[in-house]
Amino acid sequence: MSSGTSTSALTAESKRAIIYVLFDRRGMVEEYVEYALAGLRADAAHILVVVNGALTEDGRARLEAVSDDILVRPNEGFDIWGHKAGLEHLGDRLGDFDEIVLTNDTWFGPVRPYGPVFERMAAEPVDFWGMTDSVRMKNPATGHGRVPDHLQSFWIAVRRHMFMSDAWARYWHDLPAMADYYDAVLRHEVSFTQTFQEAGFASAAAFPAEKYPTKHPALFNPDLLMADGCPLVKRRPFFHWPPYLDRHAVIGRWIAEDMARYGYPVEHMYSNLARNVAPKDVNVDLGLNDVLDEVGDRYDASRPLRTVAILHIFYVDMTDEMLDRVDALPGPYDLVITTQDQDRADAIRAIVDARPREGRAVDIRIVASNDGRDQSAFLVGCRDILLDGGYDLVVKLHSKKTPQDGFNVGRAFKDQQFLNLLSSPGYAANVVSLFQRERGLGIVYPPMVHIGYPTMGRAWWANKPPFEELAARMGIMVPLDDISPLAPYGSMFIARPEALRLLVEQPWEYRDFGGAEAYQDGGLAHVLERVPSYAAAEHGYHTRTIMNAEYAAISYTTLEFNFDEMSSTVPGRTYEQITFLRGIGHVGEGKLRDFARMYMRRNHPGAGDKIRALRHRIVGGVRRRFGGRR
Repeated sequence: MSSGTSTSALTAESKRAIIYVLFDRRGMVEEYVEYALAGLRADAAHILVVVNGALTEDGRARLEAVSDDILVRPNEGFDIWGHKAGLEHLGDRLGDFDEIVLTNDTWFGPVRPYGPVFERMAAEPVDFWGMTDSVRMKNPATGHGRVPDHLQSFWIAVRRHMFMSDAWARYWHDLPAMADYYDAVLRHEVSFTQTFQEAGFASAAAFPAEKYPTKHPALFNPDLLMADGCPLVKRRPFFHWPPYLDRHAVIGRWIAEDMARYGYPVEHMYSNLARNVAPKDVNVDLGLNDVLDEVGDRYDASRPLRTVAILHIFYVDMTDEMLDRVDALPGPYDLVITTQDQDRADAIRAIVDARPREGRAVDIRIVASNDGRDQSAFLVGCRDILLDGGYDLVVKLHSKKTPQDGFNVGRAFKDQQFLNLLSSPGYAANVVSLFQRERGLGIVYPPMVHIGYPTMGRAWWANKPPFEELAARMGIMVPLDDISPLAPYGSMFIARPEALRLLVEQPWEYRDFGGAEAYQDGGLAHVLERVPSYAAAEHGYHTRTIMNAEYAAISYTTLEFNFDEMSSTVPGRTYEQITFLRGIGHVGEGKLRDFARMYMRRNHPGAGDKIRALRHRIVGGVRRRFGGRR
């Protein structure tokens, strides 16, 4: 982009100021922000951080270590009004600088060094430049019409000739209020570039979209931008609506792997996304489902993790099977078994004593009450173990038969849990190795069960309202998943006790769980089944789902077939189908019938007679083929 006369390039002695706008709903300063600002230090004479909203004392201390000045203001007007406040805060000091960079916390970096980009753009005879730009795009507010080419506002650098001009002063003096995201795009991001180009100021993008194969490389081609030396990766590819990213084949896992290869500490990214994005979106956008093999070649035996296996055993006849599973763990582990009465405890003790112990500690506990079953036994009966800091990992299993769902379904559910957690010694070693490699990994468990169960699309069941109340009480600010939560259905997992601390340190009592009749959807036990990943995420720990190859083959083929069948009923791409169906809302049989009739009358008048005739032919054909047999 260029327009009018241009200013001279910067020199080696030129001074640069950074105005970085930050918002955090908790008032904290995360590691990715510290890392971004620390990297800018070598290329900036002055760094001002504008905090929209609250700032904790710890957050202030972190910012003071990586910036020169901090301005805390009300969270109004998004980052745009934060930049306005920052400019006003600098006041006459603006004249001390040759370039001002207006940026914010919506990106991860530096992935590649900032310096080469600053040097290259300093040689460009422009008045302002952005890191990336958007070419003519559909109006995001209306869905139709186009907005002009413009620099993306997450990073705009402005030279002295422009920020000391009357046009600059008028722009910020007349800046309109920003009520929502679309205002921020249309009333600032788009208009900023257009306003100053029309005033005769020249602009450019460091990584212009015209050089890339899509119109939005910051979202669709971060890998190509990184390869060309772009120091930033936008956060959006990791939290955008998964069906939309699927439509454009944006693979977040591969982007993250590229970032790691360039040396970016991706644990900072995982921690930020865990705290601020719905867990299931993170799981999908980053591809955090690992299919692990049975050869334990990833485990580092020189760095063993102190492990405790906590088993709740109601069905004594499953004791050997459960012990076989935890015996697959690499290295020694301590064993804690909870059960509900002395007879069961004695029978379990006999089974345990008949097996080799290999020096492990064994603790068999009779819980004070079976209300809440494995949940209460874990959170109340084993609270001391989980909070004392003696272990790096906890394995939670319980004897599961689910007889109310029928033999086959109950057995499949149990196998789905046991196989995907501890299918073999090699597989178990690979599971533990995930925790060795990722200090921010909080919990792993099998993906959502779907074979034999109608879990898909409704896994909150009646638990979402009480979950929201509980989350507020616990101080969990992680956004909730919309349709189904990312959760250990079946309530079995492997986790860091520290990742569970927020959940475990609550003052639970057995009486909180009610009697046997309370063990249903909406009851505390079922609500708590959905809490672990959210509690872990509040402290910055992310979740991975895990599968062994055999179960992955079974699960994927089933899902693919079912999804294929369902997709055939509505035209369009997947994200369009979802949008259309969600627009209808939840449909019971009556509502679905009414909708179908309305749709047919409006779009296919006269089709009713044809459908009835077709139905008559189908029914007749079935009767002729099967002779009326049932």
